[in-house]
Amino acid sequence: MDNYTLAENFSLLSKLMDIHGEDANRSRTYSIAAFNIEKLPMQLANTPREKLFAIKGIGQGIGKKVIEMLDTGKMETLHEYLDNTPPGVIEMLNIKGIGPKKIHSIWKEMGIESLGELLYACNENRLTIYKGFGEKTQANVQQAIEFYYQNQGHYLYAQLDELFPQVDGYLKKLFGNEKVHVTGKYRRQELTIDELEFVVLEGIENIKPKFLTAQPPELVEETTTSILYKLRNGLKLRLYTGIEMAETLFQTTGSAEFLHAFDQAFPGIKKKGKNEEDIFIEASIPSIPAFLRESTAILQKAATRQLPNLIQVGDIRSIIHSHSNWSDGVNTIEEMAKECIRRGYEYMVISDHSQSAFYANGLKEDRIREQHKYIDQLNTELAPFRIFKSVESDILNDGSLDYPEAVLKTFDLVIASVHSNLKMNEDKAMARLLRAIEDPFTTILGHMTGRLLLSRNGFPVDHRKIIDACAANKVAIELNAHPRRLDMDWKYIPYAMEKGVHISIDPDAHALEGYDDVKYGVLAAQKGGLTKEMNLSSMHLSEFEKYLHEHRRY
Repeated sequence: MDNYTLAENFSLLSKLMDIHGEDANRSRTYSIAAFNIEKLPMQLANTPREKLFAIKGIGQGIGKKVIEMLDTGKMETLHEYLDNTPPGVIEMLNIKGIGPKKIHSIWKEMGIESLGELLYACNENRLTIYKGFGEKTQANVQQAIEFYYQNQGHYLYAQLDELFPQVDGYLKKLFGNEKVHVTGKYRRQELTIDELEFVVLEGIENIKPKFLTAQPPELVEETTTSILYKLRNGLKLRLYTGIEMAETLFQTTGSAEFLHAFDQAFPGIKKKGKNEEDIFIEASIPSIPAFLRESTAILQKAATRQLPNLIQVGDIRSIIHSHSNWSDGVNTIEEMAKECIRRGYEYMVISDHSQSAFYANGLKEDRIREQHKYIDQLNTELAPFRIFKSVESDILNDGSLDYPEAVLKTFDLVIASVHSNLKMNEDKAMARLLRAIEDPFTTILGHMTGRLLLSRNGFPVDHRKIIDACAANKVAIELNAHPRRLDMDWKYIPYAMEKGVHISIDPDAHALEGYDDVKYGVLAAQKGGLTKEMNLSSMHLSEFEKYLHEHRRY
């Protein structure tokens, strides 16, 4: 059992105790334990039992429970609370905007024990009669539950990216390599996906017997052209059948808008052939990659031979936006730099959290000076590789950055991001962001909306006004490559490129393995037609230095 799981168990115990109305000091003890354990640099499972109690933040009581979990795989106290809490009440912890104390009121005062009941109560305007539940809170709870229900059964692209090789290999083993091709949303590199889709060149009568195993998947839906299964892990698997691979693959890959536009532009085209290339040849246009088959606009570009030369993972030359153990990252700056060198990157931007992010050990001014001396030393040792001094500055509620001008001047660049108070209306959110963009020290606008895919809607913003402001102030816009963010949204990349605004594909890495997320940022950027020339992290070191110099001069 790793530290993350140990911390998660203590955190859940703390929340359940609050839900049950237990003494706040007791529950806080377990919450603090969770925080301390998650931040430890070593794994407790590998620590001698007798030394556990001497670790800062772990006393006798916590230490005994850690040993219990390491030895038995569970914590009895936690299981007692789980057994005495309705499953629907526990599920409420997944809903943004209602913490354990509010859940206590919902359960004990309102008598509500499921999300369905709670949503109904919101629809009936019944929450407002209880202390702590005004109209605004009720509306937020209702919206959050609807968002939660809407996304049940949906996966991040990165989650399915891990499962895909197993499913693809299994189907090809059953039916043969030439008869199986991935299609649908996964092939289009959608950010979130509700089912994995394949074209299988077999009749339904030949497909169904293959799934009559000892533990068969659930048959959810059957039509004349497809079969939908639900696998044991909850993943939905749709198999399109037919005898024409090119036609079926074409029809099941593109979005509805793209397919309608294609039929309008090229009426009478027979979608036949050995492969999809033949369809585009008959239409006398270049073949459009699957991930670009979203809108009418891409057909117009293809017709005028203006398809972009898209960015590739190999075009990334640096890691911009990364966190070290100076704030809430896992690794030292030296470890992060050496991993960049190992991967062939030319430079790295270290951008730990600013002072307002107290929850992330944000840097006070004295620690900034210490870090900068350390970076100077590393730059001497690791040359020609270079580490740039940066910070992810919180954008405060009024739109100002987190440090005075004298401190901001000491950074090579500043990434400005919103981390708190994400419930502003659009007018306030826009005023906040626009002021931050206009600050002369802002170099990159980080994760523009603050969204978390499948769990939190982002800031309500007018993307075009934000892009216009960035163009006017020479500010780049981040495409945060973390699979749960992928923010800014790829749909607005064409407008940004049109306005001359650089995008910066950044992993927001908090550990070395976070560098791998660059891949998902690139896949999202490809959907928006991004070229390497318009991506900040694709610049060579000399180009990036020149870019920063020109930005500072501007």
